[in-house]
Amino acid sequence: MTSRTVTVGFDLDMTLIDSRPGIRATYLALAAETGTYIDADLAVTRLGPPLEAELAHWFPEGAIDEVGARYRELYVSHAIEPTLPMPGAREAVEAVRRTGGTAIVVTAKHEPNAKLHLDHLGIAPDAVIGWLWAEAKAEALVDYGAGVYVGDHLGDVRGARAAGALSVAVPTGPCGAAELREAGADVVLEDLTDFPAWLEAYAAAWT
Repeated sequence: MTSRTVTVGFDLDMTLIDSRPGIRATYLALAAETGTYIDADLAVTRLGPPLEAELAHWFPEGAIDEVGARYRELYVSHAIEPTLPMPGAREAVEAVRRTGGTAIVVTAKHEPNAKLHLDHLGIAPDAVIGWLWAEAKAEALVDYGAGVYVGDHLGDVRGARAAGALSVAVPTGPCGAAELREAGADVVLEDLTDFPAWLEAYAAAWT
């Protein structure tokens, strides 16, 4: 039989990287600069949706575009260095390559900043696609022919399902395992350290 390969998409924040320390520092810098109170500790408990959704809790609607642009500028100097890879992140991407597959990152994050994170941490997917959230992630997943999408948020499950991809979830972000299952995740792993073994078994079924 002919061996087939799979394209695997990964979410970024709280799936591949723990960006909470850097995001917290960026919010604090933004608060200091604008004079607007931001509960940075609260903000980092609800990562996943686009930045603008969080800024709407702290700024009037008319200011969000300008403040968002400034946040992304501050992000480069405050958020890249403190961010760490999630356990198993590098190994998960490498596992896709060992199967002969393609690894992509599909994230709601500002794409240039997503690439800075991955470069800094030495995580090297084949493509990085930013500015996509929830069902909109299906655009990139379909374009790249992804058969699997790995994420930590209910929005990631919805994106996978919208693309007709297998939803693999890790409860390493704001959503628990039961919540992810209820949302329709096909597979729930404890974290990415379990992903290589799961992928090896999944890929074997494709041969």
